[in-house]
This record gives sequence, structure tokens and C-alpha cells, in this order.
Amino acid sequence: MKVLRKAVGPIQANAYICWCAETREAVLIDPGDEPEALLETLRTRRLELVWIILTHFHYDHIGAAEAIKKETKAPILIHRNDGPSLATPPDYFQALFGIKLPRIWADNRLMDGDIIPFGECELQVIATPGHSPGGICLYDAVQGVVFTGDTLFQRGIGRTDFPGSDHAQLIRSISERLFSLPADTVVYPGHGGSTSIGDEKVSNPFI
Repeated sequence: MKVLRKAVGPIQANAYICWCAETREAVLIDPGDEPEALLETLRTRRLELVWIILTHFHYDHIGAAEAIKKETKAPILIHRNDGPSLATPPDYFQALFGIKLPRIWADNRLMDGDIIPFGECELQVIATPGHSPGGICLYDAVQGVVFTGDTLFQRGIGRTDFPGSDHAQLIRSISERLFSLPADTVVYPGHGGSTSIGDEKVSNPFI
């Protein structure tokens, strides 16, 4: 699996394009903004987008999803516990950030353990609620990488001061689900640079 990170939008959220080198089938994780730039990357690399995967429903991770779906016809996936908030965005985001979220309907709602195939590659859904009720991470055991959205960052964790967030639940998700992965697993977070599970177990001050 090949991985390309693009930081997009005013908050510079990480969008990830992952693809199978043999078939050129690709997935797009958390297209938060700049749809034309992401589409141009898909075109120039001659990739066929087969899934748009959202790690959670927050605005900086979903903003370009509908535009990219319209262009590519790729289905949108999100965990079933975040699906309702994706379709009917909570008012508090407009109050907090001065923005009104689009209403987006997911084509499929994911559950813990689901496998998302593309070409000869696949990602496994790991449910990691806490930052949002339906937060997920996406794990490739063959490549030894995990995409953690806003669950786990390099020396940080996701915010839990939003309605529906749960700090204790987030810590459990990280400690029990992510820190059980091999120490050399590469972590690709929703913001900032990459790290590893082993480094975060030793050095993350929030766990």
C-alpha cells in the first residue's frame, strides 16, 4: 500500500490517499477541504478512487467529501455512531466555529472489525470512541500502519470538550485498542506528523 498525506484547509487537517500499487485502486481518508487539489492528485497519479472514509464527523475532516463523491462516484463510509451527526450536523459547531456544516449522507455505516478492501490491500476498522461517539482508526496489519484521525496524535490526543465527547472513553480506546498494536506500527494522525505506537506509549504525556 502506498500512502500520500496532504494537509488541507485552514486547520491543516491531514487527508490521506492510500492505494494499491498493483491495481491503482485507492481510498481517501478524511478529505476535509480543497477537493480540487485532492482530485488533481488522484488524476495525476492515475488512481481509481473506490472509497471515501471518514474517521469521524467533525467539519475539518469531511468538508470535501461530497464534492469528491460527486466527481468520482466513490461511496462515503463512516462509523454508524457518527452517521446521524454527519447527516444532521449539531448546532454547536456553528456556535463554536462560526460555520454551518453541510448535510452528508453516508453510503455505508461501519462497525468495529469491518474490512475495507481496495485492490490487493485492505484496512480494518478499529472503533475508538471518545473524541466523537463514532470515532474510528484504520489499521493495515500487513504494512504495519494505522490512521488514527483525531484519536491519537504525536504527543497528543483528541479534544474531549465537545458535546458527545468522552475523555475516559478516549483514554480507554487508546490504551486498550491502539496500544495493543505492535510497537513499530506507524501512526498517521489527523493533524501533524507521523509517529509510532511504541513512541506514544513511552512519550505521550496525556496517556
